[in-house]
Amino acid sequence: MTRFMTGLILMTSLLTAHADPLTLERIYASPSLNGATLSRAKLSPDGKRATFLRGKQSDRNQMDLWQYEIDSGQLSLLVDSKVLLPEEGELSEEEKARRERQRISGQKGIVDYAFSADGQALLFPLGGNLYHYDLNKPDEKAVRQLTRSDSFDTDPQFSPKGNYVAFIRDQDLFVVEISSTTETRLTEDGEGAIKNGMAEFVAQEEMDRDTGYWWSPDESMLAYIRVDESPVSITRRYEIYAEEFRVVEQRYPYTGESNTTLKLGVVARSGGPSRWIDTGEQTDIYLPRVKWLPDSTHLSWQLQSRNQQQLTLNITDLKDLSTRAILTETSDTWINLHHGLHFLSDQQAFIWASERDGFKHLYLYALDGTLIRRLTEGDWQVDEIEGVDEKGNTVYFTATAHSVLEQHLFGQRLDTTSANKVERITTREGSHGITMNKNAQIYIDQYSSPSQPPQTSLHSADGTRLTWLLENAVDEDHPYHAYIDQHQPYRFGTLKAEDGQTLQYRMMTPPDFDSSKQYPVMIYVYGGPGVQVVNKQWSRHSLFQQYMAQQGFIVYSLDNRGSKRRGTAFENPLYEHMGSVEVVDQMVGVNYLKALPYVNPDRIGIFGWSYGGYMTLMALMQHPGVFAAGVSVAPVTDWRLYDTHYTERYMNRPQNNPDGYRDSDVLTYAHQLTSPLLLIHGMADDNVLFEHTTKLYKKLQDEVILFDTMAYPGGKHRLAGQSRQTHVFGSIAAHFNKNMKD
Repeated sequence: MTRFMTGLILMTSLLTAHADPLTLERIYASPSLNGATLSRAKLSPDGKRATFLRGKQSDRNQMDLWQYEIDSGQLSLLVDSKVLLPEEGELSEEEKARRERQRISGQKGIVDYAFSADGQALLFPLGGNLYHYDLNKPDEKAVRQLTRSDSFDTDPQFSPKGNYVAFIRDQDLFVVEISSTTETRLTEDGEGAIKNGMAEFVAQEEMDRDTGYWWSPDESMLAYIRVDESPVSITRRYEIYAEEFRVVEQRYPYTGESNTTLKLGVVARSGGPSRWIDTGEQTDIYLPRVKWLPDSTHLSWQLQSRNQQQLTLNITDLKDLSTRAILTETSDTWINLHHGLHFLSDQQAFIWASERDGFKHLYLYALDGTLIRRLTEGDWQVDEIEGVDEKGNTVYFTATAHSVLEQHLFGQRLDTTSANKVERITTREGSHGITMNKNAQIYIDQYSSPSQPPQTSLHSADGTRLTWLLENAVDEDHPYHAYIDQHQPYRFGTLKAEDGQTLQYRMMTPPDFDSSKQYPVMIYVYGGPGVQVVNKQWSRHSLFQQYMAQQGFIVYSLDNRGSKRRGTAFENPLYEHMGSVEVVDQMVGVNYLKALPYVNPDRIGIFGWSYGGYMTLMALMQHPGVFAAGVSVAPVTDWRLYDTHYTERYMNRPQNNPDGYRDSDVLTYAHQLTSPLLLIHGMADDNVLFEHTTKLYKKLQDEVILFDTMAYPGGKHRLAGQSRQTHVFGSIAAHFNKNMKD
């Protein structure tokens, strides 16, 4: 060992000797060690303020609305949720489910808000009613209650000119005029299996669409989807709470079974009969995206086939309801949905995202479907269109063009002749989440890295920082400052999959790391499509991983084939055989770990949540004896119990792929389990049903295989809540300490 390394270890030892020990109780307590995080950041349409939600210092889940006034440079509390509504009351079951799917189920107070088109007013859904907040009036006169109902009014949206608000009540679509608070009911048959203007279950859970209606730009009409759930069989879902047992009857679209049927209609803002758009003879379809064209006389809608191998962009002329297919994407596996559609106002053209060459890139089309030019190109992918400056002739987007481990903002001219050359705007190493204003002149940057908790700053479009909205520097006043001396960096590296593709991994070593010793390893895995674990950002599990490193574990993750942001050739190998190539790639990582002199090859454990829980089980059971311990949280065990849109995208229907479903079933391999296993599940999980775990309970019991379990009464998929999170991760840590420490 060099004198430099000896000195470094000595210095680290001196630092950690004076650092506070990181505890699970402190990680999940308030104030958050992540610092004063914020969410739902927005730029007002008038360009005067940047706003965001931030938890109170005393309760991280009680969200208030804050503002940064751009001209004055003043940061202040704009709306106190406790003043606006002291007691929120009981949420409706529909709203509880909606918040769970939006991953905000633990939050309270102001969980959402919207600006009027002129930026002079705000809209809040609170306690089941809607509130209008006039920013030009003093606080005591600013609030007006728009709706008063015993029902729960949800999904409110300002009209584009700010004169009306649309919302859903009792499964029907309503509009309220702001000046008079006069309500107009636009649909009449919403009840039972019929839902008007609401996003169906798979749209919310799997398509990233949480609404079912859309205002026309001139606010004269609304397009909406009428959902008929009657083809979907009613299943009984059992929710077990500490002191009660609930039977929830739910129309759940199990893979291979019937979906909802959908109708796309338009209705005048003032009411009257709906006009229905002909979506074709095939009724077993998805309508994942609907978007108005700027002229308010044409409506675009995307039709996805049931097998998700075809996606068609259609435009309907509302004068005569005639429809033409503008372009069609096809795939031998599946089409990934996206939000990469932007209609230009100054020319008869639109921007469209496509993975047709293996990576998601941007293309400029004429409205008749003629390709004008390609905008981006390369062995990297576009993440999202963030803004379009038509006067500046520029589209802004986030992408992996600099590094697949990072997310950066880029710009490209709409008249480019060099699609393979794009301008990088953000420069700090890490992950940049971007929110641009309507004309793409300024943007909010929500940034983090493995060593920096989330920060939020305001920038001009060229990247110049105008101000910090929340610097969140880990200084002496930061909650994490007492623990920063023991904070461990990640080391990143690459391995090769069996087909030659590159696999990225990251590794964290303990604070007192000594390369002459051997350490146990905790592998944290997700492994499923649509997620990337190995990246340069501060994640929701960052502090737990720091805790495990301080407990003496090496913490390791690898993104196997099937993970996102690396192109279709990297994603597609799992098609029709989930739990196959993903496990093969994870074993590449395990073999790499075993070859390291400072890893104890007999003390490698694996932990994952949701798809990661599934991956944990498949790894333990397909490779018995390799892992010293495993923890599986909320796992899928039988893909026949999961929903149509997610499962069939990757597995086809069970009727068409029986061998694939059998080979992807955890229970097929359960008899091979030899490693100590801890199974954890929420007993009211409405995403991955508790039934997945109870089936595995029964199978392991039939095989007389011992295992540990922890079930949480009333727990949903995320197992949210301070005490519950502390207990969950305490159970995980205890299992690894018990089974992996010498």
